[in-house]
Amino acid sequence: MVAARSSGDWAAARAAAQAVAASPLAAHPDEASLYRGVPALAYALHFAEPPAYARTAAELDAETIAVVAARLDAAHRRMDSGRPPRMREYDLISGLTGLGALLLLRERHTALEHILQYLVRLLTEPLTVADRHLPGWWTIDGPGGSPETGTYNGGHANFGIAHGMPGPLALLALAARAGVTVDGQEKAIDEGITFLTAWAQPSSTGSIGWPDTVPLHAFVKGPISGASPRRPSWCYGTPGIGRALQLAALARGNEAARQFAEQVVLGAITDHLQLSQIRDATLCHGWAGLLLTCDRVASDAVSPAIANELPALRARLDAHLVQHDIPKGAGLLTGRAGVLLALHTLNAPQPFPGWETCLVLN
Repeated sequence: MVAARSSGDWAAARAAAQAVAASPLAAHPDEASLYRGVPALAYALHFAEPPAYARTAAELDAETIAVVAARLDAAHRRMDSGRPPRMREYDLISGLTGLGALLLLRERHTALEHILQYLVRLLTEPLTVADRHLPGWWTIDGPGGSPETGTYNGGHANFGIAHGMPGPLALLALAARAGVTVDGQEKAIDEGITFLTAWAQPSSTGSIGWPDTVPLHAFVKGPISGASPRRPSWCYGTPGIGRALQLAALARGNEAARQFAEQVVLGAITDHLQLSQIRDATLCHGWAGLLLTCDRVASDAVSPAIANELPALRARLDAHLVQHDIPKGAGLLTGRAGVLLALHTLNAPQPFPGWETCLVLN
């Protein structure tokens, strides 16, 4: 759909939409999400040539809003009980943050405000787990999305923009920048800024970054220094988290936090040990996602330093594609479609804006 907007050739886009719509779509609140079922199709059709799918899109919006209402009801009941959330309750990929990103894109502001109210609670109302006071987004799951024993007995703090707190923070910030606000939103964004700033850790190479996940026993000890730097990806890496922090800082006019976020991202993409950990071209954890994320960070940065590094990152992506070609698998996050879409966006002289909301980058 996005590529068709630029080229004017809608044949392939229409065929893809018809093929998807021909299959049963997940619409149950336990199954439907930004990346699955009715909401996923609603997101894709948003970029269709208007008014080709206007009636269908309106019907999908109504179904999505019903999914949101059911999920919010369950989430607030869970909060009222004092229990910690599952990851899929609030995350971008499967949870309410992702559904909120769709509603923001579709300008369904009343339903979006209900999600923002939930996210405010999530970021500002602490939990008690194993006699420890923990943030409200502390998940009882392990990193795989299910409760675990061993290291992750008691759950974990998730720092990834795809599955952790930075996703809700980025959505709160994007909504605020779009003029959609609820009571407590500024406080929630401020608390997110404070948390991410405090947990930015010096690595063994001298760069600064965030952990992927932190189990309970490590979380109560607080941030550490000297850890090995992580892969600089969109999904869990410093660039994605840094973009969330930068968006939050922009929403609140916090210049110190903004410049800090940009410094941290710059350190990640000039750290050869970090870059050497990228092994594929995908949006989720590969070169395409890194380049697209840094392009968005650079577009709002005070200094041109990150923009100056973009040609080198593009060269790394191009070299990888020469050696390994584009991924063969389907899908946006880990497949061919995401890489092609990122390349189209970065190459087009006037790309159609907005699709990156599903990554909470813009």
